[in-house]
Amino acid sequence: MPTDRLPLPMSPDPVRPAAAGLSSPAGERLTVVQMLPALDSGGVERGTLEIARALVEAGHRSVVISAGGRLVETLIAEGSEHVCLPVHRKSLRSLWQVRPLRECLAGLAPDVVHARSRVPAWLAWLALRGWQGGRRPAFVTTVHGLYSVNRYSAIMTRGERVVAVSGTAREYVLAHYPACPPERIEVIHRGVSAQAFPAGYRPDTDWLQAWQAAWPQLAGRKVLTLPGRITRLKGHESFIRLMAALKAAGEPVHGLIVGGAEARKQPYLAELQAAVQAAGLAQDISFTGLRSDIRDVFSVSDLVLSLSSQPESFGRTALEALSLGVPVVGWDHGGIGEILRRVHPAGAVPLNDMDGLVERVRAQLQAAPRSFAIPDDFRLETMCARTLALYRALAVRG
Repeated sequence: MPTDRLPLPMSPDPVRPAAAGLSSPAGERLTVVQMLPALDSGGVERGTLEIARALVEAGHRSVVISAGGRLVETLIAEGSEHVCLPVHRKSLRSLWQVRPLRECLAGLAPDVVHARSRVPAWLAWLALRGWQGGRRPAFVTTVHGLYSVNRYSAIMTRGERVVAVSGTAREYVLAHYPACPPERIEVIHRGVSAQAFPAGYRPDTDWLQAWQAAWPQLAGRKVLTLPGRITRLKGHESFIRLMAALKAAGEPVHGLIVGGAEARKQPYLAELQAAVQAAGLAQDISFTGLRSDIRDVFSVSDLVLSLSSQPESFGRTALEALSLGVPVVGWDHGGIGEILRRVHPAGAVPLNDMDGLVERVRAQLQAAPRSFAIPDDFRLETMCARTLALYRALAVRG
């Protein structure tokens, strides 16, 4: 079972959930296997590492099976194990991995197998279906996204427990997969740590000096930040239109597009850059690329935008900004709408209402600084505690 070791420091530093309520009595140590395609970057990967960290802190054995990636070293350094298997390919050839996976799981003897993506879920389900000898592990799936509705995606509703990362995700399952009993679905919101994203946080002097040197064009401006990878679903076009309207209204603003573009998205990045030029906003919108210091970037922003054209299952970046005390304005649909309605209702704008968006942003820029009350069920500690409680309940099932 080869193990990948590629360095990637996490930023902000990982916060370990408080041990209270997570520890396991003597003799009840669990072995939990989480499965996902790879450990590079993204919300699924972050959630996997957070639960792995919580398992280790509680004295359990944490194993992650993936095709590897740059987060593996972090995973191992925090006390988990990693098994490298090609469980990421969307191809019928992946079926050749069912037998090796079954043998791997037999050797690990897990209490719970938790699949977090569709290809790993299919492989895990097939491996467990042919289980022989000993008690079969419990099978858990998490609906992280609002996937296309088809038989391929239906596997995410086949777990003995189906974790939905939001009320939006739960409604998606109920609407499109009626064969999944409602009582099998458990909503466990993705959570933000109050320690990692504390209200009123300010970066240190060295970071601020480096930031100001890199982006002098932000001086004296209100900074509007749109986070997210460069893809057509993240609302970059709406952001450009918003910036044009704000500039036309005389608002002293500067926009930041924060996110990386994969190789296949480079043409779209060039298209966006051309659109910024055509709108006469070359001096008013900056592309930062992928940043590992998003907490610091949010903290020096006056406003964070969430403008995805398609509903998201949750939208933790918005919650992170709100936890810091930075207001968020976004389209009132999907998980973002769910967060805004509970935490910052003034930031919710009807989908594609550009006039309403401009008006709401201008109002937020004029509002006094504030802090936002983050509900307990949106906290990382709650997410970890409820997930581990689910594992324990399944491990002792009859």
